[in-house]
Amino acid sequence: MPRSRVTLKDVAAASGVSATTASFVLNRVTGQTIPPATQERVRRAAAELGYVPHGSARALREGSSRLVLLNVGELPVAGSLRSFIAGLDAELAAHEHTLLVRHGRTGDATLRRAVETADPRAVIDLVKVYAADDPDRLDGGWIDGLATHTATQIDYLAGRGHTRIGFAMPSDDRLARIARLRLQQARTVARTRGLPAPAEFTLDDFVAAAGTITAVATFDGHAQARVVPPVAVPDGHAAVTAVAAFDDDTALRLLSAMADRGLHAPDDLAVIGFDDTGHGGFWRPALTTVRIDAEGYGRRAARAVLGLPTDAAPPAPSTVIVRSTA
Repeated sequence: MPRSRVTLKDVAAASGVSATTASFVLNRVTGQTIPPATQERVRRAAAELGYVPHGSARALREGSSRLVLLNVGELPVAGSLRSFIAGLDAELAAHEHTLLVRHGRTGDATLRRAVETADPRAVIDLVKVYAADDPDRLDGGWIDGLATHTATQIDYLAGRGHTRIGFAMPSDDRLARIARLRLQQARTVARTRGLPAPAEFTLDDFVAAAGTITAVATFDGHAQARVVPPVAVPDGHAAVTAVAAFDDDTALRLLSAMADRGLHAPDDLAVIGFDDTGHGGFWRPALTTVRIDAEGYGRRAARAVLGLPTDAAPPAPSTVIVRSTA
């Protein structure tokens, strides 16, 4: 049976703040203007309620085996997820446990049969996390600190003087839920920094644009476009000068489309990736991106499901790998 747990919303309600504020406090997001007294109230509520920020670790069944089942569904096993699995596997092995990864189309019945067959000690169900209708529940495990990583990406562009930022979405439907979450977080970060909300667009929007248009986006409900050279767009909105991509693959596809049009980063449009897959370093100009210690999160998730202390070796903060595109 699923075990009830204290959620981020519970902490927010107990401390009288929004779930976003509670997340910023508990994830130690920098650059906020949250009063110290409010931060202390949130942390005290979390401690009193017994909040543990590892929401992806859902022990569907506490078996006696030394097997841990990770359900990734149809999520692409690449980038951070691959590193997360490596860290999870290494830490479990260090404590004489074995990791079993289930990949492919899934449903409750399918997962239930896998659990009944394997009789694992615990199940980490990433599909259940990403299927949550309420993104405020997405506060643990592999994605613990995702808002912080997104802030690293947006803050870098803001620090380079960009105030009109686009957010490039992936075309892969398997990533739709987490992409919407990342977009929402990017807009929240921008708002707290006093910046306009990043404008959403896809590569199809970009490719479909004619002539000198480099990106199609939406500002205040109106379709707008950036042109080269940069000019103001209707209704007094400034041009988009930089794009934060959902991930490195999306960023590289954007750079490829730009190259086909004779456009260059960062002069025509600055581009920053996310989740440093390594491929961006081979592109010219080399892709600026955000690196995440996903292996560290995997190790921490392993310790969480084994009931071991998780604060001994916390994952390293995300960092910007500065190359040439932004």
